[in-house]
Amino acid sequence: MDSSIQVGVRGPTVWVKVEGKGSFLNSGNLKEFSREMLDRGYREFIVDLAGCAMMDSTFMGTMASVALRLKELGHGHLHIVHCRNRSQQLLSGLGLDQIFDIHSDGASAPECAALEQATKEQSSNSRKMDQTETMLEAHEALCQAAPENIFRFKDVLDFLRQDLHHETSSK
Repeated sequence: MDSSIQVGVRGPTVWVKVEGKGSFLNSGNLKEFSREMLDRGYREFIVDLAGCAMMDSTFMGTMASVALRLKELGHGHLHIVHCRNRSQQLLSGLGLDQIFDIHSDGASAPECAALEQATKEQSSNSRKMDQTETMLEAHEALCQAAPENIFRFKDVLDFLRQDLHHETSSK
């Protein structure tokens, strides 16, 4: 199954449309794009899950880090629209319904363009390190969003930290 993330802006709102899987493979792109939009002053984010088949914890954590950043800034919201039962259960199971506004329906996304990986000439090592950093930040955000997630992801966090430490010390 092909996966893509499409993004667009309508007025003051940033739209993110997930087609296929939201996973660690496309979380880095989402993280960079969201950071850029936050830096430009956007404070309303809508994530459309109508075409989303599944999400992993890295992807959900990446969304959580956007919501936590908005909270830190003191205004703005991250809304999830067209959220099916399975996605709702995943998000609620991690306590993310506390920091997201989740709706089973919602407005339809505007015309969106595919969020492409910036074609950087990167060594596979630095790409792996970026991916590991994104995964670590995402899981830390899940733990920050709901403290009970610390027990759920302790081993993942330990592994990712060791992996990053190993990557940086072997350079």
